[in-house]
Amino acid sequence: MLSTVPSLAHFSPALPLVVAYSGGADSSALLLACAKRWPGQFKAVHIHHGLQKAADDFATHCQTVCDALNVPLVIQKVDARHSLSESPEDAARKARYKALAKAIELNFSDVKDVVLAQHADDQIETLLLALSRGAGLPGLAAMPAVFEREGLTFHRPWLQVPSQQLRDWLTSIDHSWIEDPSNTDIQFTRNRIRHVVLPALEKAFPQFRQTFARSATHAAQAQTVLDEMAQIDWNAMHQQAQIVGLQALSDPRMVNVLRFWLKNCGVQSSTAQLHELMAQVRACTTRGHQIDIKVGEARVQRKGECLTCYNS
Repeated sequence: MLSTVPSLAHFSPALPLVVAYSGGADSSALLLACAKRWPGQFKAVHIHHGLQKAADDFATHCQTVCDALNVPLVIQKVDARHSLSESPEDAARKARYKALAKAIELNFSDVKDVVLAQHADDQIETLLLALSRGAGLPGLAAMPAVFEREGLTFHRPWLQVPSQQLRDWLTSIDHSWIEDPSNTDIQFTRNRIRHVVLPALEKAFPQFRQTFARSATHAAQAQTVLDEMAQIDWNAMHQQAQIVGLQALSDPRMVNVLRFWLKNCGVQSSTAQLHELMAQVRACTTRGHQIDIKVGEARVQRKGECLTCYNS
C-alpha cells in the first residue's frame, strides 16, 4: 500500500482551480491530493446526472467530504439523456463539460483552470476504443494532458498513473469512496475493455500502459504535423476551399486540408464522406460541374470556384 499522496509536483495550474469531483476513487484521490498541495486555493464541482437512483447519495457523499475538508462545492444537475444518434457515454460526456462550465461561470467566475482525475487506465481505454472504431490519428492520440473547452483550460495530470495506484493510496489512508454501479455494466464498450481486455493485456504485456501511452504520444505528434501542413495548404488557398487549389494537392493532402476546413466549420466528417468529397472535387473539371454532398450534419456545395459549407 502507498503511504504518500500520488504526485502533483509536475502540475502547475492557475489558482484558484476547480476539481471535477464525482465521489469515485479517482476524483477522491485527486481532491485529497489538491487539498494537501493547495489548501484553501481550490473548489469542487459535482455533476448530478440524475440517471440512477443512487445519484442523490453520490451528491450527499461529495458534500460530506468537501465539508470536512472545508472545500467549497457546487452540485450541478444536468440532463445527460442521449438522442438516438449518439451513445449514452458521448451524451453524458458532453453534458458534463457544459454543466462544469455553467457551474463555474455562475459560482466561481475567478476560476479558469479545471483538473480532471482521468488516469493511465482511462487513457488506454480511450486508445482501444479508438482502435475498435478504426479511428485516425486524432483518435489514436487519445486524451491530451491539457486542452481548452467551454472557455476553460482542462488538465489531466495523472495520465501516467495507474488506477490501482490511486485506490491503493486511498485504502492506505482509510478514505472511502463511492462505486458507480454502472461502471460494472459490460453492455458499455468501455466497461468491457476495463473488465475484460485490460486484465488480459496486463497478463500478456505487463508494461502495456507505458508502451501504449508512447504510441498515443507518437500519434499526437504526427497529428500536430498534419495540422501544420493543413494550415500551410489552407493559407496557400487564401483561406478558401478553392477547387483548383485542392486539385493541385495529392489525395492525402487534399483529404487532410478538407478535414481541417470542415473541422473549423464545426463539422465532424467520416472517412467515407471525405473520400467522396475528394472524388467530387477531382471530377470538377468544367464550369458547370456541380458539387452537393452531405458531410456530417452539414452540406458542402460548389459556389463559383470554391466550396462552401452550411448546416443542413
